[in-house]
Amino acid sequence: MQYQAETPSEYIEQLESDWRKDKLEQVRKLIKKQGPHLNEGIEYKMLSYGNSEKNIFHLNAQRAYVSLYVGNIDKVENAQELLKGFDRGKGCIRIKKKVNISESGLEEFIKQTVALWEKGGNTDC
Repeated sequence: MQYQAETPSEYIEQLESDWRKDKLEQVRKLIKKQGPHLNEGIEYKMLSYGNSEKNIFHLNAQRAYVSLYVGNIDKVENAQELLKGFDRGKGCIRIKKKVNISESGLEEFIKQTVALWEKGGNTDC
């Protein structure tokens, strides 16, 4: 889904108050915890996280899941193990209703992705 928002707070206000908003907020908090220096903004009509030059994450609520876009998941060490139980593509992690984020490896994946990015590593496709 696409949201017509200019700021992250406008984006959040436009979300329906359902499980997708809850999941998105959980992931948003993990990103802010593991990358407190990342700037939150809007890019491609979704939430984005990065610096003035480049974004590392994009986050969006879809109809049936919440999407966390990373670039290329496999560039992060142990990604397949950390993301066990998630529906995922090459650069997209689909967080569905049944997934318990707190019992998953998503926070560690985000932490490792931020660390790789900060060292100048590339998570692009």
